Amino acid sequence: MQRNFPHWLKAYCDFTAASEAPLDFHFWTGVSTIAACLRRRVWKDELLFKWTPNFYIVFVGPPAIVTKSTTLNLGYKMLRNIKGIFFGPDSMSWHGLAQRFEQSVEYVAYTNGSGEKKTLLMSPISCSISELGTFLRPEDKGLISFLTDVWDGKERPFDHTTKHSGEIKIENAWLNVIGATTPEWMQNNFPASMLQEGIGSRIVFVYGDTKRHLTAYPSRAVKMADYLSYESKLFADLEHIATLVGPYELTEEAYLWGENWYRIHHSAPRATHMASGRYGGYLGRKQTHMHKLAMVLAAAQRDDLIITKQDLEEAETILAAAEGSMIKVFESVGVVDEAKHVAELTAYVRTYGFVTSKQLYRLLHNIMSEKDYKQALRLAIEGDLIEVIMKDNVRGVSPTRKAMN
Repeated sequence: MQRNFPHWLKAYCDFTAASEAPLDFHFWTGVSTIAACLRRRVWKDELLFKWTPNFYIVFVGPPAIVTKSTTLNLGYKMLRNIKGIFFGPDSMSWHGLAQRFEQSVEYVAYTNGSGEKKTLLMSPISCSISELGTFLRPEDKGLISFLTDVWDGKERPFDHTTKHSGEIKIENAWLNVIGATTPEWMQNNFPASMLQEGIGSRIVFVYGDTKRHLTAYPSRAVKMADYLSYESKLFADLEHIATLVGPYELTEEAYLWGENWYRIHHSAPRATHMASGRYGGYLGRKQTHMHKLAMVLAAAQRDDLIITKQDLEEAETILAAAEGSMIKVFESVGVVDEAKHVAELTAYVRTYGFVTSKQLYRLLHNIMSEKDYKQALRLAIEGDLIEVIMKDNVRGVSPTRKAMN
């Protein structure tokens, strides 16, 4: 079959041009959508372990601003009629998970590099979660441990016993998740320790708090017939991607590039933007993130199960760009009240543009005490987030360029 688009991810981002959501949201939705098609049917075998193209992707942003739920469901809507794709429950419970994994058991025949016919057993499900809090419960240690092992692509049965469901046994579980939440939920429910290690270091966080552009009526931005035609072609390519099966291999050039990257990554000083120890878990797994993404990038462009040097370079570049989002999320979790007060104060000044100190305190007095307000005001000025200016002979504060970025 001839594909409709030379690069499915780029075509998908073009398809969503009328959406107000940040472009990064659409790109990572596209990544999750292709991953859902690939399932455990493809992998990179490193003898001691295997990389499989499943992702845990979480959009983080304020409610009703960047259309998080609409964005992630746009891609997953295309998957509904593709044979072999199974969807997870809306809420995460061992009973619900067990049922879905049991329904998704599949045997896949393929031929390995030596010409031998093999059979692959897998239980793949993909989940699109509009409200992450209904799905992920950080206090459930057994669930978090399960999610951690599944992301790693371990080939083994998972056994779990619950009071209500009895013994649950899942063969070769494979889980691909994309979800959305708010900074407030992250602050209140996601311990900093979990973010730095464990499950948190396996999640690609994508942060957004501003609209890409304003589109009051998307139906006027693109003709319905053109939209449906484009969607149909994207769907046809996904159907084809869903038939790929077998192990991915790297070209010799890709291996050399990857070995050099690995050496530098583990020997050179950290990049200054990730100097904090809280990023250690993610950095330790960045090679895995990169090769998972490289498989998706390769599948988005061609049928041969080959990862090129260009695929790895593009994956590394994309992850480096995504780290800016991760930092915003990481820095908001586990912060002390003082930092929250500074963030709240700065948000008000950013919204009003110019406000006197007296007016600002009136806006914030229900959130923080006068003492906390004065401390936050001082720290915001010292941190170059707001500045004191005169406007029409009135003294007040306004946001700095740093605060607006």
